[in-house]
Amino acid sequence: MSTEVQAVAAEPLLLRQDKAGVVTLTLNRPAQFNSLSRALVSELQAGLDRIAADPGARVVVVAGAGKAFCSGHDLKEMRANPAKEAQRSLFQQCSKLMLTLVRLPQPVIARVHGIATAAGCQLVSMCDLAVASDNSRFAVSGVNLGLFCATPSVGLARNVGRKQALEMLLTGDFIDAQAALARGLVNRVVPLAQLDEEIGKLTDSILAKTPVAIKAGKQMFYRQLEMGLDEAYALASETMACNMMAEDAQEGIDAFIAKRKPQWRGR
Repeated sequence: MSTEVQAVAAEPLLLRQDKAGVVTLTLNRPAQFNSLSRALVSELQAGLDRIAADPGARVVVVAGAGKAFCSGHDLKEMRANPAKEAQRSLFQQCSKLMLTLVRLPQPVIARVHGIATAAGCQLVSMCDLAVASDNSRFAVSGVNLGLFCATPSVGLARNVGRKQALEMLLTGDFIDAQAALARGLVNRVVPLAQLDEEIGKLTDSILAKTPVAIKAGKQMFYRQLEMGLDEAYALASETMACNMMAEDAQEGIDAFIAKRKPQWRGR
């Protein structure tokens, strides 16, 4: 085995850091700009599944090691196994991962720097929130290779306007961080040196709230997006009624009336 292969084998594909309720998952293929190999997708899926069952995990941050956030699928790996069933399996695996981000009880924040292209741009779009450094660039560039970014288009079209999404999909051109902010693909743009500080502001704000409301609210938000207006309001009404039965909701209202800080119990 070569030294390079040994080094790759010894290095974990996904890094996890836990700090005061915030779990940071870092894609760790920096030499490949964190392209999503099958193995990395599997590691990320397993990591998210563990977090979903972890009551101590309140917020998730997805980051990339090295010079980029994520450059999309590993094209060399895809070409090495060109059979249609292998391709279908890969995209189904990746689609499951993207749905897991939405269905995770905890909010997920993308920490974006460098490039986020193709499935990497999809990953940004499927996270609940995204904070980007001012050197970030985004593209769904498969069309440049003769491959329309069909799966990335699902998340992209649910973040930005139709014409803006189709312009990116049909041209494969990059947009910068400010354009991504203006189009709704990211929430905030800051200098690279301030990226972690800005994410910390978001995580601190979320951590100050009861996890009961955060979990119920995230679940309702995504469900109602796919509904008609009547059904959406029915779901929202039921969610609020159930939320009002929670101990933390009653504590929050009592604390507001008494002009004191609430003491959350997670119930």
